[in-house]
Amino acid sequence: MYRFIILVFSLLFGTALQAQQISAVERKAEDGYAKRFSDSSACKKLQIDALNLAKKNKNIDDEVICYSYLALTQRRLLHLKDFTKYADTAYILSQKSNRKRTKAFASLAMGTLKSYIDDKPQALNHLLTAYKLFSQADAHDQCAKIAADISYLFSPASPEKVKKYVREALLHASQAGDPESQLYARLAFGSYLTDKLENGSQEEWKAALDFFEVTVAYTEKNADEIISKSNIGIAYINLADLYSKGPKPINEKALLKNLEKATAIAKKYNIKIIYRSAIGLKGVYYTEKGNYAKAELLFIEGINYQKSLPYTDNYLLATFYNCLKEVSIKRKDYIAYYSYDTLYTKYNNLKNNENMQRELQNAEVRYESAKKMERIEQLEQENKLEEQNKLLGYAVAGVLLIGLIFMFRSYYYRQRYYQNREDFMHQEQTNAELKMQLMEKETIENLAARLSLERRLLRSQMDPHFIFNALGNIQSMILQKDTIPAVSYLNKFAKLTRQILEQSRKETISIEEEIGTLKNYIELQQLRLNNGFDYAIVCDESVENNLLIPPLLIQPFIENAVEHGLKPIAKNANGLLEIHFKLASQEQNLICTIKDNGIGLAASRKFKLKDNHKSLSTTITDERLSKMQKDYPWAGFKVLERDPETDSSGCIVIINIPIID
Repeated sequence: MYRFIILVFSLLFGTALQAQQISAVERKAEDGYAKRFSDSSACKKLQIDALNLAKKNKNIDDEVICYSYLALTQRRLLHLKDFTKYADTAYILSQKSNRKRTKAFASLAMGTLKSYIDDKPQALNHLLTAYKLFSQADAHDQCAKIAADISYLFSPASPEKVKKYVREALLHASQAGDPESQLYARLAFGSYLTDKLENGSQEEWKAALDFFEVTVAYTEKNADEIISKSNIGIAYINLADLYSKGPKPINEKALLKNLEKATAIAKKYNIKIIYRSAIGLKGVYYTEKGNYAKAELLFIEGINYQKSLPYTDNYLLATFYNCLKEVSIKRKDYIAYYSYDTLYTKYNNLKNNENMQRELQNAEVRYESAKKMERIEQLEQENKLEEQNKLLGYAVAGVLLIGLIFMFRSYYYRQRYYQNREDFMHQEQTNAELKMQLMEKETIENLAARLSLERRLLRSQMDPHFIFNALGNIQSMILQKDTIPAVSYLNKFAKLTRQILEQSRKETISIEEEIGTLKNYIELQQLRLNNGFDYAIVCDESVENNLLIPPLLIQPFIENAVEHGLKPIAKNANGLLEIHFKLASQEQNLICTIKDNGIGLAASRKFKLKDNHKSLSTTITDERLSKMQKDYPWAGFKVLERDPETDSSGCIVIINIPIID
């Protein structure tokens, strides 16, 4: 009898304990993931080999874990498309498994993906699920890291929850005993201590400093066993930052020593955020100290190092050029400031474009992921119903075995139950479809709103070269004591700026307002080019002053005509800009024709290779007109070369502008 109890116990619990052990395939995938900082090629190869082995063995659990590790690796490499593919695959396959460790890895991959695309509520849901499952499996190393990530997601909105999870992270790290988990948890707890310093006392600063000094000492002692090299760099950065916030005079030697160590880690393992933070903190320190030359050299060193790499980090370059601008202001070197500002504007625009593309990409991923989750939940409901139907079938079979006397009654209730279930499934499916339609509509509306904002931002831009030169000419008049024309042109400049700001917020303006804005703009361009050209604006009698058109469509082409057509012609030549408005034959759109007697398209292209002036006017206007073509198919423009033999040199631009009721 005793042996029988032991046998039953081993069958019930021995299998469950064995199920939580790490398989050889999972160990291989884990070994590959450990090489993500030192050798990314070997990292991916080991993980793909592990995945192929799992597929060969037809082991769903190993497949899910391999896909999860691949997803986390793509997070490190910043490959969103592959990151999404692997995380979704892991999560969908995990629905076929009942193993806690398998589901925990799938939830971890999905939570990390949701955090990456800024879907914080879903990220918390999945990470909390992974944390619970890993806790039940006594995977303390994973629990320490996930608890730390959860604390970051709750910060700064919920300090109490941050405190709860950083303490749990330390507890799990202590039970895991490995340096990787220890550092992960200590960084989260250190972040919690640092957040408290905003209104804290010197004692709290000292406590945080002591904690990070112990953390850095522990890290240096166990550096070879710590896989996440970025966390080592973060430890140095955080300690240096604490020194910079300490009582004066600060410990300069310790601050610079930690920043040098962080920079070395960043360069060795190509960790951009660590490198940017280290150079930035060091430069800010020298700037505040008044050593502007040293600060400038540091920022230039950072720029040169970045440009030596095979890729371009526009965010990093924009940050460093912005720091150089601030140093130039403190040194009162305005020539250098203008040079740095030009480069900062260039890389900042590129950075903003990248951010916009990333936001749109994240929105698309969130939408697609939500649709997949909806489908998974629907399949789960169907599986549950299928299991219930199986159980019901067994019950009916048992009832039939008892006797035929209950057959009719059982048949009647079963048929009614099936009908109810079918109605329920149909209703659930209908609700799911409606929810997906609503989600799709809301996503499209959000994207449309974002594109509308982008359009308005693009409309409100004025060419910096034009602004700089116009103000320079007005300043020259004032210095030459030409007070009356200087005041006149200054009024025109102020009026033009106000008109552009006001009109950029409107969906439509009258043709009279548009012409008034164009006159101000052209007269300022005349001032800029020393009255090197004349202009004429002519409207047909059929064009009424109160016709409503989209604002700021014509000005970019005027800018192109002046900048690339009239400006390069010889000083003794008589430049002429002609603008003509007339109604189209169907009277549903306005035709604006712009002519100039400049150098023409072919010659202008040669000048553009040498000229630093770059305009996105035609691209932006083309995008705006393209978006109008859904309601106004004839909206658009074309640019033609004038024939010097029959007409004159220069260009003709014909714009079909919708008239909006």
